[in-house]
Formats: sequence, structure tokens, C-alpha cells
Amino acid sequence: MLSFSELKRISLREIWKNEASDFTTWLESNIQTLGTALDMDIEITSREASVGDFSLDLLAQDLGSSRMVVIENQLTRTDHDHLGKLLTYAAGFNASTVIWIAEEIRSEHRQAMEWLNQRTDNETQFFAVVVEVLQIDDSKPALNFKLVVSPNEWQKSQTQKISRSLSFKQEKYRDYFQTLIDELREKYKFTGIRVAQPFNWQSFSSGIPGVRYRATFAQGSRVHALVKIDQKHLENRLDIFDTLKKREIEITDSLGSPLEWERRNDKRESFIIVSRGGSIDSADSELEEIREWHIETLLKLKEVFTPEIEKVLETLE
Repeated sequence: MLSFSELKRISLREIWKNEASDFTTWLESNIQTLGTALDMDIEITSREASVGDFSLDLLAQDLGSSRMVVIENQLTRTDHDHLGKLLTYAAGFNASTVIWIAEEIRSEHRQAMEWLNQRTDNETQFFAVVVEVLQIDDSKPALNFKLVVSPNEWQKSQTQKISRSLSFKQEKYRDYFQTLIDELREKYKFTGIRVAQPFNWQSFSSGIPGVRYRATFAQGSRVHALVKIDQKHLENRLDIFDTLKKREIEITDSLGSPLEWERRNDKRESFIIVSRGGSIDSADSELEEIREWHIETLLKLKEVFTPEIEKVLETLE
């Protein structure tokens, strides 16, 4: 006779006593867990962001599209109050992605979110997510984000093809980066991004707020793979940059490629760049070579710089 263990669902209040101070703080630190569930690279920009008299739980950015994301969570069933707030936050921040997280999504709210996905344009998407904590017998609890409502990607993409007229070069950028992100996601688990945009660059999350990796076609027939350190998230951006620069020899040896250190005193971002020749107008065979170089270099940048930056942040703190 087979004997099965008991699968239990634990109340969220047993894990997080307070929604704002406990769960929202935890989610901010573990945003990649949510991003994985939604197949997105999400980076938090602020917590308790204000819209008039209201405060959004988490304001973020989708690195796949550079568009704003609003995230509102509840440790209870969804209610009308939070639905109204979500729409207010979406309008206030001109967000393209709206994520509502709760212990239970009521059927009428699920219907409302599905209706919004059907009625809004191709750049707007609504997600409803159930967060559940599961336990088998007396095992360690496991967290699961269960997607309840999401946009119909196929319908949205078809609408986008009809509504957006792209230039020949924009199409080439999108095709190039689509193949790039597909390989990085499927083969290397480097990103959760699924849809490329028609830009000359593509950003990727590092797992450290304010630090991103980026693949770029630059001016002067140059191609870059780089580390971007953003002051919007890191007030000590230049201290981080300068501390890394002091280890230039060791970092360069580990990376195996020469680096360009672009310290921007008067700008929001600073960059650490690996560069080579190339253009989006190159022949297909050369573009394939550039893509392989981008993938190899991005993987190496993350391998080398993520632990280096984590050490610097610990030192500065």
C-alpha cells in the first residue's frame, strides 16, 4: 500500500507578520524569484513610491523593455481598494506592466484583470499572481508564485506587428537581440527576458540593484559588452567605480580582456566596457561571430564582476 506525505498550504501571515515591513521588504530583496515566475528581468527602483496621498509597494523596471513596472501585494484576498490603487499607480508612473500579488485572487478581480489585458494596447500588460507557501509534512516551507492572469503574448505580439512600423535597421536590431536573449535564457539561464525590442542595446539584470550588464552596438562601428553602474539606485556610484578601478589589473587578468573605464562625474551612470569592432550592418556570418562574442563576454562579465561588486558593497557599508 502506497503511503503519501501530506502537502500543506501555510498561511502567509505565519511567515510574514506584516505586509509592508516584512513581505514587501522580502520581495524587494528576492525580486528575481518573481521575475523567474513571470519570465521577466525585473529591477526594483524604489519602495513605497508616492502617487499623491498613496504609496505603491514596489516600483520597478522591466530590463527587457526598459518600461516601468508597478507591483502591489496583499497577504490576504484581493479587494476593490487595491484594484483601484493599482490603476492609480499605473497612471501615476505611466507603467506598462502591472503586477498584483495576493494570497488569493477573487474571481471578479481575475475577470477584471483579464478584461484589462484584452482592452489595453500591446505595450500594457496586467498580471495577477498568487503567492503560496507549501510544506510537506514537517519539511522546510517552499514558496511558489502561481500565475493566475497574464496577457496573451501571441495576441499582443500580432497587434504590435500591425500597429508599429519599424525601419529596416530596427528590425535587424530586434532579430539580432531576439536570438541573443533566447540563447542566454535557454542555454545559460542568464536572463528571464523573452521578447527583444528594436533598439541598439539590450540590458540584463545582475541581481544587484543599480548594476546591469548590457550588450550594445555603439557608434564608430564598435560593439560593446559592459557593466553599467547607475546612480539612481546607488548614491555611492563613483565610490564603487573607483574601488573597482583600483583592482583593474586583477579584474582584467580574471576577465582575459582589456577594459575601458568610463567614469562620468556629471552623469547618472558610469560604465566599464569590453569593446570590439562590428556593426549591425555587418554580413550575417560576422553578426553570428559578434553574437557569440556578446554571449561569451556577458557571461564572463557576470562571473567576474558580480562577486567583485558584492565585496565592494560590503566594504563600503
